[in-house]
Amino acid sequence: MYRQEQIATVVDSQKERFLQKGQCMDREALAEVPVLESFATIISGIRRCGKSTLLHQLIRERYPDAFFLNFEDIRLSGFEVDDFTRLYSEIVDRGIRVMCFDEIQLIKNWEMFVHQLLREGYQVFVTGSNASLLSRELGTHLTGRYLSMELFPFSYNEFVSFKGLEKNSESVQAYLVSGGMPEFVKSGEGMVLSRLIDDILIRDISVRQSIRDVEILRQLTVYLLTNVGNLIAATKLTGMYGVKSATTFLEYFSFLRDAYLVEFVPQFSYSLKAQARNPKKVYAVDLGFVSEVATLFTDNLGRRFENLIYLHLRRKYSEIYYYKDKGECDFVVHSRGKVEKLVQVCYQTDDLNFQREYSGLVEAMKFFQMNEGTIVTLNQKDVFEKDGYTVKLLPAHEFLI
Repeated sequence: MYRQEQIATVVDSQKERFLQKGQCMDREALAEVPVLESFATIISGIRRCGKSTLLHQLIRERYPDAFFLNFEDIRLSGFEVDDFTRLYSEIVDRGIRVMCFDEIQLIKNWEMFVHQLLREGYQVFVTGSNASLLSRELGTHLTGRYLSMELFPFSYNEFVSFKGLEKNSESVQAYLVSGGMPEFVKSGEGMVLSRLIDDILIRDISVRQSIRDVEILRQLTVYLLTNVGNLIAATKLTGMYGVKSATTFLEYFSFLRDAYLVEFVPQFSYSLKAQARNPKKVYAVDLGFVSEVATLFTDNLGRRFENLIYLHLRRKYSEIYYYKDKGECDFVVHSRGKVEKLVQVCYQTDDLNFQREYSGLVEAMKFFQMNEGTIVTLNQKDVFEKDGYTVKLLPAHEFLI
């Protein structure tokens, strides 16, 4: 249990550090932070992707007097439900109406406290690094009272801006290797990513989900990062790492997805059962993880490149599928009940693979009754028109803009 004086000390010291923090490059997401009176704004994303920085930028730009508290501060490690009463008193004493809470989901019943603040007319911003934990608790007490957004590591545009690079195929290749985790982009030190993965596996998954054998989880993570862009099925993994149940693998998949380490893309089908049954493609939330921990014997540029394009689409769309029948199309982008885009990805087209990529895309265009599709490449550009269908060949640096 904390005294109000102790809480005040933490708040003041955090604010002092914030004021001393240098100006960082504004994130693209800053203009997209949803704000509505009487609604909490929830910003979720993988650890260390810049959620706290985004909050700081939001405070600087719109709410210079906002109340800010990061609950991952070691001085708040014993914070309990009863301490919210003293925190509330501190808020009232300061007369501040805008609240910014970083990683508040670490504290039990946090959503009840936020709900109380909303009822009293406060503006509340919350960040968190576990999608399931946030959605489950928000759905209990804040149903209909919150707006949410996801923050990802640096996009390609942010990466080239931060590094001062030109937008061309060379910078795309650099991004394929480094990814966009801000601390790694700044330092280039691979240990940053390794330790981050360990933090996620232990603190966000193992401890919260009571998983005793973290090594199995670590081996599975390495396996998935090594196989980005490939089809994954829990039933096919049964027996690996001593895990005899497909259900256990499915649980581990969900834990890794909720912690924003990897994502799984289902095959498009009008049947939800078929979607659940068919293998899913796995993608890393950041390409730097693939470079750092994947056990690759080749550069695997084609799969990394596919992962890059997925991340670009994922920043804007949450409903993405792959299409497979006689041919394949890498990404079917669905939004508001209809297909928005069909995107095929090929690092470099040549005489051996062009017809396969083109035919798979056109087959998907016919199936979804769309007359335009895109093939994204590293540096090739062209347009093909036939039988009323248009296929654009675009270099990645143009598509990513």
